[in-house]
Amino acid sequence: MNRKTVVRPFRTSSYSGGGSANECVEVAHTAAGGRAVRDSKDPARGTAYFGAQAWQAFVSALGGGPEAG
Repeated sequence: MNRKTVVRPFRTSSYSGGGSANECVEVAHTAAGGRAVRDSKDPARGTAYFGAQAWQAFVSALGGGPEAG
């Protein structure tokens, strides 16, 4: 498996906006311990992949701590 192999199903992020904006992202775990992120309205458009350290840094910068996401 490579770093882009999704090992858990995509799920809608709890931080996605609600209401009329309908701005939702989906997040999935990857084989390398990182995350894959895509637009829930248009998943065929592409997926962004983040390594484990990059994801930890991103979540920590948001204030969610290392376990979020």
